[in-house]
Amino acid sequence: MRKFSINVNGKSYEVEVEEIKDGVASAPAAPVRAAAPVAAAPAPAPKAAPVAAAAPVSVPAGATSVTAPMPGTILSVNVKAGDAVKKGQVICILEAMKMENEIMSGTDGTITSVAVNQGDSVNTGQVLFVIG
Repeated sequence: MRKFSINVNGKSYEVEVEEIKDGVASAPAAPVRAAAPVAAAPAPAPKAAPVAAAAPVSVPAGATSVTAPMPGTILSVNVKAGDAVKKGQVICILEAMKMENEIMSGTDGTITSVAVNQGDSVNTGQVLFVIG
């Protein structure tokens, strides 16, 4: 006879299991009894509220938008409206999954619109900057 402690739906039970050899039980089965109640597991933390969708940013004809490649939080904004940027220049840092990701300009031009601020949460595809 072997004894085990089993948890079922947060309630602990002590059970004895008999070994069966050649179709014959090695010892009579003992009744199952409930073990002393165990403190309930802490309730899971409430889920964070979903990120509110930002107001859509209009991108004028001929302008290029820089969008978020993944959901995350803006750690820093390195440019402001009116700044000239070169292709490949880091324009902001996006934290996602505990990693800092450099968001770069895809083209030469002038920042015509900055749609995010430091600390903002962003979703995949959300417009961060408009370059004209």
